[in-house]
Amino acid sequence: MKAAIKNEEGTFDLKEVDEPAIPTHDFVKVRVRVAGICGTDLRHWRKPEESLCGKITGHELAGEVVAVGESVTNVKPGDRVVVETVMGDGACPYCNVKRYNICEHLYDVRMKFVYHAYGEYLVGPSHKMYLLPDHVSFEEATLVDTLSVCLHAQHLSGLTINDRVAIIGAGPIGLGQLMLAKASGADVMITDIVDSALDLAKELGADIVVNPHRDDPAKIAQEWTDGRGADIVFECAGGPSMPQTLPQATRMVRRGGKVVIVGGFDEGEVSIPLEWQRIQMSEIQLIPSASFSYRDIYTEQGEVVELIAKGKLPVGKLITHKFKLEEINEAFDVANEKERTGAVFVAITLD
Repeated sequence: MKAAIKNEEGTFDLKEVDEPAIPTHDFVKVRVRVAGICGTDLRHWRKPEESLCGKITGHELAGEVVAVGESVTNVKPGDRVVVETVMGDGACPYCNVKRYNICEHLYDVRMKFVYHAYGEYLVGPSHKMYLLPDHVSFEEATLVDTLSVCLHAQHLSGLTINDRVAIIGAGPIGLGQLMLAKASGADVMITDIVDSALDLAKELGADIVVNPHRDDPAKIAQEWTDGRGADIVFECAGGPSMPQTLPQATRMVRRGGKVVIVGGFDEGEVSIPLEWQRIQMSEIQLIPSASFSYRDIYTEQGEVVELIAKGKLPVGKLITHKFKLEEINEAFDVANEKERTGAVFVAITLD
């Protein structure tokens, strides 16, 4: 099969590699039709990393079932599916209570199987396959992973109707957070340095948009909320901007409010000075959010599939660019340079 393989420079080489085989009776083989590029992928772009060199990566995907293990009954060859790629070891205490998103072996397991979106085929457990309704496209389904991250963060936040919510970052995660908050009856302010992303945020229902290069988000958040600050702030930018955006989030939130950390950190120790006395005296809660798993008896990824199918999340509006697998390096450059390209969500087709 064709696959994009990470090289020593941190870009991709297109190669022919062996197709994966179904390893056990409850696994499924999927032909990838569309994959996406997310912020996690971009943090590894053009970075020499020995741990990824020679490997297939990518974790946002939808495709078609081509073969199933002998005990699989929930899907069959020909079914259109979105594949959940948050996959723990299934044996640890966290997996046993449906919190596999914090399994200590999460990345080891998912990299072995389902974290292979940039190849033509992958295999995964049948319970990680979600059937797609006919009216949901493969491109739309590729955003299910993104929106599941957002839904998990919203569940942790306790967001409810009429909350005043601020979101930092109008990439796919931030815009997904916006869509969910508006669908839940909240008023939403969102910030970003890319005006085209803010224009899309307006289209998706944002009440206030702010470019921090021109205006002070903390000041506007105070004015918007009669001097209190937002009830909940979602930090959705992450990466190298975190030393600026996390302190900003704590200045935008009200006393007794919540800051939900959705954007990812770079690996290793990261020192970010915060006004800890003010945070403590104001009982501001800092809530880390990692991937997604379950809400009560419901899988969060399954919930997102339902929300998209019901038309409650217009995810198709986030797809700004499409490339073929052979153009994956160009696709990553476009996704990485969003101020120049206006990219939000970049899809890669493997037809």
